[in-house]
Amino acid sequence: MAKPTFQRPKGTADLLPEQTAQWQHVEEVARAVFSRYGFGEIRTPHFESFDLFARSAGDTSDVVTKEMYDFEDKGGRHMALRPEGTAGVVRAFVENKLYGPEFEKPYKVFYIGPMFRYERPQAGRFRQFHQIGAEVFGSNAPSLDVEVIAMLVDYFQTLGLKNLKVAINSLGDQESRAAYRQALIDYLKPHFDELSTDSKNRLEKNPLRVLDSKDPKDQAIVADAPVIGDYLSEASQSHWEEVLTLLGDLGIDYEIDSNLVRGLDYYNDTIFEIMTSDDELKGAATIAGGGRYSGLVEQFGGPETPGIGFGIGEERLVSLLNSQAATDADRQQSPLDFYVVNIGADTDEAALKIVQTIRHLGYRAERDYLSRSAKAQFKAANRHQARFVATLGDQELADQSVQIKDMDSGDQVQVAWSDLSKKIPELMAATGKEAE
Repeated sequence: MAKPTFQRPKGTADLLPEQTAQWQHVEEVARAVFSRYGFGEIRTPHFESFDLFARSAGDTSDVVTKEMYDFEDKGGRHMALRPEGTAGVVRAFVENKLYGPEFEKPYKVFYIGPMFRYERPQAGRFRQFHQIGAEVFGSNAPSLDVEVIAMLVDYFQTLGLKNLKVAINSLGDQESRAAYRQALIDYLKPHFDELSTDSKNRLEKNPLRVLDSKDPKDQAIVADAPVIGDYLSEASQSHWEEVLTLLGDLGIDYEIDSNLVRGLDYYNDTIFEIMTSDDELKGAATIAGGGRYSGLVEQFGGPETPGIGFGIGEERLVSLLNSQAATDADRQQSPLDFYVVNIGADTDEAALKIVQTIRHLGYRAERDYLSRSAKAQFKAANRHQARFVATLGDQELADQSVQIKDMDSGDQVQVAWSDLSKKIPELMAATGKEAE
């Protein structure tokens, strides 16, 4: 009988240690940069009530109508794997009463983790994907919009990403959107029969989503559609002009894209995407998107509270960094500090104690577990790029000592087991490395 073979689910990926080293770097830089801007990390459940996402994303969005991984749990509750990060963060903001006066405003948080959408797998798109995102609650200031965009640019530049471009637009407030919505309906209705099925369904419910259609015929129709910039209220126009002024003051290059709309229904006023161009991409690739929103906190039972946030696709970001050679695509795990070579079966117990002593001192150490020859163990030490090799044979076992060789200089010293806790930090200090 043939053994069953198992493969990872379609639209997912295995990240092996040499790849996760890159991911950890990208995430560590995010934590470092975001903390400079006053953001703290938040972690929310990977699944929530289906209604949470349906309410926040909007009934007409592709996320709700086509892409949600939803299920009924054993208690009969309708649940869903999170397709994006904002809804869970807003729910946590309300449930934990973070809007209270005892919490500093604006309240700034970021998150890193997996999201899930059932969509056709293709380059840069997965059914389990990862996002780095952030949300800020409690301020309508245009300067906050600009700070969030500046933080993203800062982050990408710190990673070494090149050819960055900020695309920006304003969706206006409720008054602006109501006026624009009607103008858009009036424009699109004569083209109703030419629209795609999805756009026909969206025309009355949410005509702004037609602007986001990927159908070529829809795109040709909306090319001459009214632009929302002509329908901004006085308040939204003032907010928009201040955002553009402040972006200029910081020297951030931007491009106004009047057809830019975000895929979720809760955005208002400033929205943005950050792209990078690359010869291999044959165009621009969006690596981050977000914007200002209102009404979400109230929908989830909290007080009226403005918010702004963004999401970064981590898979695409890592891919772009590799294509632009901003990170080492073959980055391996960090080199070892020590490799313990033990020769003879009787040395096994002592080798285990020595490698544990080194680790407890704060250094990276490994040893052989396959009873290989001394020559094979030294080859393994070289593969691990070990700085020191500690050799333990029958003579060392009798002397209760170990031979430690500096693989860079070739110098070798014999160290008693009782002196390891003193001597190893001295050897490492001479290399300029501190304990982790």
